[in-house]
Amino acid sequence: MTIDGVLESRLLVDGEPCAESALPHVWSRCVGAGRANEALRADWRQQFTEAVSTLGFRSVRFHGLFHDDMFVYRESYGGGFGPNSPLPAPVHTFSYVDKVFDFIVDSGVRPFVELGFMPRELATQTETLFWWGAHCSPPKDMGRWVELVTRTVEHWIDRYGLDEVRRWRFEVWNEPNLVPHFWTGTKTQYFELYEHTVRAIKGIDPALRVGGPATSVFVPDDRYKGETEDRSATHKTAAATDVDALDWRPVWIEDFIDWCARRDLPIDFISTHLYPTDYAYGADGRAVQITRYADATFDDLTLLREIVKNSPYPDAEIHITEWSTSPSSRDFMHDTVFAATYITRAYLKCATLADSISYWTFTDVFEEGGAGIGPFHGGFGLVNESGVHKPTFHAFAMLARLGDRLLHATPHGVITRDSRTSAVSAVFFNYPDDMALRGLPSVGSYEATRHLAEVGPTRRIRHSIGGLRPGTTFLVEILDWEHGNPAEAWYRLGSPVNPSRAETEYLRTAADALLRYPLTVPASGVLELDVELLPWAVMSVRQLP
Repeated sequence: MTIDGVLESRLLVDGEPCAESALPHVWSRCVGAGRANEALRADWRQQFTEAVSTLGFRSVRFHGLFHDDMFVYRESYGGGFGPNSPLPAPVHTFSYVDKVFDFIVDSGVRPFVELGFMPRELATQTETLFWWGAHCSPPKDMGRWVELVTRTVEHWIDRYGLDEVRRWRFEVWNEPNLVPHFWTGTKTQYFELYEHTVRAIKGIDPALRVGGPATSVFVPDDRYKGETEDRSATHKTAAATDVDALDWRPVWIEDFIDWCARRDLPIDFISTHLYPTDYAYGADGRAVQITRYADATFDDLTLLREIVKNSPYPDAEIHITEWSTSPSSRDFMHDTVFAATYITRAYLKCATLADSISYWTFTDVFEEGGAGIGPFHGGFGLVNESGVHKPTFHAFAMLARLGDRLLHATPHGVITRDSRTSAVSAVFFNYPDDMALRGLPSVGSYEATRHLAEVGPTRRIRHSIGGLRPGTTFLVEILDWEHGNPAEAWYRLGSPVNPSRAETEYLRTAADALLRYPLTVPASGVLELDVELLPWAVMSVRQLP
């Protein structure tokens, strides 16, 4: 008897029985996007639809839900060429929000709701951040903020039903430790915002899930110990010769937990961001880029799990609501095969350490700094503005095809089984030994990434998988420097800022030209894998129907 190519007898890897364990697809549970208004664009929607169908994303998070361009909070009617007429009381309108959320829900995806930023008419300070002028300040009137949140959540319950909205997550704000950009208030003012917000949402329905503090990065110093950032505390970090030897800690999380526990406030999940690159400021005031080693995310998550486990909220979920190789939308490393290998390694290593690790972002349709210059400008996306697949897109596609049961793990990949179909699949990668587990730096040009192609050596991947039905076909797909590398193809074209339609189509073809070939299980029922992977390669092996 067989099930989709697997014999009734137990699977063997390298001649040994497999002790199966769960492999959570932490990479697909949530993905980031820029801001709510961008989701009104046709190209954003086309790319999102592909990301859901091909990469399997189950929820999406973005900024700007309450920004002016969504027209949710209205203290005035708006006059166009005429006078701007004040209204007797604030009005909440959801027509733009409904267009976005209807599309997301109809796509089979759940919103991971970031509650922010402040509407202009409610903000104490305006246009603190981004090309689009986000208002990242405490409200003028906390009661009106509470009413805004309450009316919005009640509207969603009316529109989508309570059972559906109970499955969403509500995150209060974004990176409030980054004063005066993402927040112009103090740490305590943010905690107060959380207190009023969580009480308002739980007052609607106690089963709605709320969390925070959505802070940015871990740090090895006391820059965020006080009410606002103290850059003088970063001088020693900037001068450190070995940043990985420092004691990296989460930002505000322990203080946040203590604050909520003392006030008997609920925390359904802890959220934070774990970018492995950041900045510290030297005594001369200059910013020094910090690049941590390749296991920084694993170490940070291990510590965070221990903190939550030993807190008054041991059952709180852990959501990393932003993660990438760096927090810069002008980091050309994002466009490369090097980033694809880095994230594949990190996701497989960290799969059991969080409830979600949300990649920031799925698309380069992203306007925090305005539109990018050129088709490959270091944007966060898995696809560029024209929808050309970056190497990171293919890495996510390979991860998405893995099963949910782990059969065998090595430092360089995994072999899995799908619990529903028993189909076998695997992903392997070559994060080169010569890197010595160094991380990837943030760089200001594509050319500055290319030297990494010379790092080695190759890696031999050799495994046998027994217990398969003879004649079953597997497809091998390999992403490497010469296959599926559109940024390099663009560079070889001369890096045109405005490629022609023919050049864009050439880049699209180059992006999807992975090395592909079939393997057939012989009469022995044992599939032999023996592949020499180039440096930075990522390989998928999947069973065909």
